Amino acid sequence: MKIDIHGPSLGQARTCAPILRALPEWFGIEAATQEYIRDIEQQPTLVAWVNDQPVGFLTLTRHNPVAAEIHVMGILPAYHRRGIGRSLVIQAEAHLRQQGVQLLQVKTVGADVPSEPYAHTREFYTAMGFLPLQVFPTLWGAANPCLQLVKWLGD
Repeated sequence: MKIDIHGPSLGQARTCAPILRALPEWFGIEAATQEYIRDIEQQPTLVAWVNDQPVGFLTLTRHNPVAAEIHVMGILPAYHRRGIGRSLVIQAEAHLRQQGVQLLQVKTVGADVPSEPYAHTREFYTAMGFLPLQVFPTLWGAANPCLQLVKWLGD
């Protein structure tokens, strides 16, 4: 399977919205999904293509000259565990390093919530070299404690 990564580029909401909608275990809160779609339109987004079909994406937020965040990422379920997420993160990191970014963060639901999908998410980011930094118990509401993970991209 050949994975082509395009971007990062702006204006990718139309391409990425169907991927978000295919992931209700992660993106099942409609108001949050709508906000992600607006963000994807306005922020740099990498899109993974297989056989001319968009199968995954990763949207970045730049916080300052040396720090950025994986704002949202999604892969179609049929393409999980096939290297697409890894390819997107590696490409995003390379792009950010070229821009002088040294610290990359990502937020996900913390381990206090019993969820197999989010357990896999945390395992993925840990395997990609991210380290847990802090839990924000109420950032996303008491039912969804936010785990912040970080990765050093500098020399």
